Amino acid sequence: MTKGNALVGQSGGPTAVINASLAGVVEGCLDASLGDSVLGMRFGIEGFMEGRLVDLGRQRPETLAALRRTPSSILGSSRHKLRDEDFPRILELLKSYEIRYFFLIGGNDTMDTVHRVEAYCRGRGYELCGLGVPKTVDNDLYGTDHTPGFPSAARYVALSTLQSGRLARDMRRVDSFVVQQTVGREAGWLAASSALARRSEGDAPHLVYLPERRLSPEGVVRDVRLCIERHGWCSIVCGEGVLWEDGSPVSQTRERDKFQNAEFGAMGGSSAALALHRLIREATGLRGEFQITESLSMCAEDRVPEADRSEAYACGRRAAELAAAGASGVMVTIGRAPGLRYEPVYGTASLAEVAVRAKPMPDEFIAESGSDVTPAFLDYLRPLAGELPGYAELDDLAPAAVRGDF
Repeated sequence: MTKGNALVGQSGGPTAVINASLAGVVEGCLDASLGDSVLGMRFGIEGFMEGRLVDLGRQRPETLAALRRTPSSILGSSRHKLRDEDFPRILELLKSYEIRYFFLIGGNDTMDTVHRVEAYCRGRGYELCGLGVPKTVDNDLYGTDHTPGFPSAARYVALSTLQSGRLARDMRRVDSFVVQQTVGREAGWLAASSALARRSEGDAPHLVYLPERRLSPEGVVRDVRLCIERHGWCSIVCGEGVLWEDGSPVSQTRERDKFQNAEFGAMGGSSAALALHRLIREATGLRGEFQITESLSMCAEDRVPEADRSEAYACGRRAAELAAAGASGVMVTIGRAPGLRYEPVYGTASLAEVAVRAKPMPDEFIAESGSDVTPAFLDYLRPLAGELPGYAELDDLAPAAVRGDF
């Protein structure tokens, strides 16, 4: 590989551990003496085209160490979709800064960016090593068991459901139902993670609606009525991208981003939680609540499982090691070692495949009813999200008889 500098950026929505991956890339490049400088692009590929760079290799060691526990995307992010006219400018800057190693931390669209930039440079005779570092709370990246950031977001959702579920249970005389929405455009991994909150029969969530299974208004109302008859209240968790039977979004949104992905709320669109809340209220006459956390699950550093932090960092270092070994055109992946005890194993997947494929929840993780998960999914999730706290429960003992005249 021709000697040169390394360039790294972050793209798409953040996670609570994306900066740990950044620290892994930078420290991995420095330890491998990969290039003369390690540069960071401010605000993704969009900022790079504006020449907005920061020298990460010259940051203080304590700053790089602190990155592992810093939420959000410290370099700034972007959702810019590359256009044909962008590539000459990108190649010009790569040459200008003598960049030979190109790392991006992100999801499907980010992997598409790395793949296209690397292919464009190769086609014009410019030697560039392009590596992808996985990141997404949606957990829908192809080729990897799970993505850094998903375990933290899953724990956030599970804890939120555990705590808000107790609130909903205790406030059932005021609000008979609650609808909680999670992010997840086409995959239900995060909504499904709410099921980890259950400790016993009747605990929240009672209904889990996933984008992988379509709904009908009649079915939703029937589910809620039966749940209230059985438990006295109803807790619903839905992914933002749930669909009706005809394929239309429950949220009723028509907004699209630059990658033609559906926008839920960010551009004035509606939301699935509000739509379901309205449907249930009008059909039953009952009062209920809704909770839409949007991007909070992407930046809750205080709820990060240590395994997620260490895996995010390891993915960054692994990308640097692959680059030093001459690899290109791949994304780092996480697998599981055989056996009952969870242990991560790192591998690679082709950027060309990751960029055009997604990973929905498999059928064996979704209950036959379509509104819950299976024990197999909980077994998959537990070692990632970690143990949840337990809370007090009163013994259902009748009080002693009251004596005296009143």
